[in-house]
Amino acid sequence: MKNPATPYLMFNGQAKEALEFYKEVFEGEVIESQTYGEADYPTPPEADELLIHAKFQKGEFLLMISDAFPGQSIEIGTNISLVVELESEQEIQATYDALKEKGSVLMELQDTFWGAKYAKVKDPYGIIWDLNYTKA
Repeated sequence: MKNPATPYLMFNGQAKEALEFYKEVFEGEVIESQTYGEADYPTPPEADELLIHAKFQKGEFLLMISDAFPGQSIEIGTNISLVVELESEQEIQATYDALKEKGSVLMELQDTFWGAKYAKVKDPYGIIWDLNYTKA
């Protein structure tokens, strides 16, 4: 693994507002921000201004933030996951296989539009893991 796990916060349409709030509270900066409309990902027009992904940072502190995909609802308790950046296709495959053995797959391991291999898995204890391997 490259870095410690990063908290990923999910919102029901308030991601931009939350991002600005955290920017003020923690006095950091938004280092990435992309809406569903800007992404090469098929979404309904009402999602165009919602955040598909953003990163907030202050020093070593990093948060990832997104709005839920249209039609999916976020509930308190399921609105945070941990992102793990893996170092190889073999490592992401092994981690994915181990987590899904006793957990449940929320998003199959797959190639993505952002140039990574990615999966989302809930472990048997209810913790949601975003597995990401950015291809070189």
